[in-house]
Amino acid sequence: MSNSLLYRHLYAWYETNHRALPWRETDDAYAIWLSEIILQQTRVLQGLDYWRRFMARWPDVESLAAADEAEVLREWQGLGYYSRARNLHKAAQQIVNNQASQDKNAKVVFPKTFEDIRALPGVGDYTAGAIASFAYNQPYPAMDGNVYRVVARLLDIDEAFDTSAGKRLFHKHIEVLLDRENPRLFNSAIMEFGALYCTPSLGDNCAHCPLQAHCAAYMHGTAELLPIRKPRPKVRDRWFTYHVYVNYQQSTVSNQPSDVFTLIRRRENPKDIWYHLYEFPCEETQSERLKVNGERIIDLTHVLSHQKIHARFLVHKTQKMPELPGTIVIRWDELNDYALSRLTLRALDTLRLTPPN
Repeated sequence: MSNSLLYRHLYAWYETNHRALPWRETDDAYAIWLSEIILQQTRVLQGLDYWRRFMARWPDVESLAAADEAEVLREWQGLGYYSRARNLHKAAQQIVNNQASQDKNAKVVFPKTFEDIRALPGVGDYTAGAIASFAYNQPYPAMDGNVYRVVARLLDIDEAFDTSAGKRLFHKHIEVLLDRENPRLFNSAIMEFGALYCTPSLGDNCAHCPLQAHCAAYMHGTAELLPIRKPRPKVRDRWFTYHVYVNYQQSTVSNQPSDVFTLIRRRENPKDIWYHLYEFPCEETQSERLKVNGERIIDLTHVLSHQKIHARFLVHKTQKMPELPGTIVIRWDELNDYALSRLTLRALDTLRLTPPN
């Protein structure tokens, strides 16, 4: 069956069912790049709010490049996978610096070729293909997880898509399927079809699928089994004990409540989680939480992609802050000014229900 008929059915479905998303209504490469980075490992509804905030605060690559990394991390707070935010910032600076090295007076423009886009920090083949096709309508595939799933089912591919060999195989097939006359529309439609219709749990969708006649997995009864993933790595357990020091100082303003101070530190290991994010002073043990007393104890479990954090937060009321290397003293109400790990935010949500007193 010809690809042209597949396109006709796919585009008809897309025209009726696609979501109205602001980055689909523009060919601004910066806005599209920003959406692609945010939507890595992030649901669209959550990512939409972040995209709008970033666009409002940094509407172009020059303004983002001029921002401080701490500001970018603070705005990213809650999305996780903070290397994305750091790479976003580095890429913006790289674009501006490359432009300045060629012509300081020229307007900064986003890279226009697949190779130049691919050379940006944090941009892989999928993201480069997505930007090149969505912003410039260039004939490159955009292979996200949804597209891998649709292609695996259309062609009944039983090889793991997340291995090097699997990626090469899928890329070969998507190159054949790609609508080279309308790559922007094709990539948008097949990604949306995977996100909204050809989902991991199909239910009754196969029986009414508009692409049923093109789907080898439907004909072979294997759609629910696809796509195939390689075995996931074992999750590593880690035990953290956080010390939340709380110091009250009488306000200098009459009839005002006491000022509350605490200690925080910035994580400085670039090879560990939450690099350059702030948290309360922390001790890590090899097998269990420290047996330490505190005024209040909060136990939380926080699951990352390959790690499971068992955290204990101990609240210590103190007359004088301990002098701990790498820590800074801040007001309690200034915590919102710092980029905090998601685990720390969860602990604060609990602490703020009944503020220290």
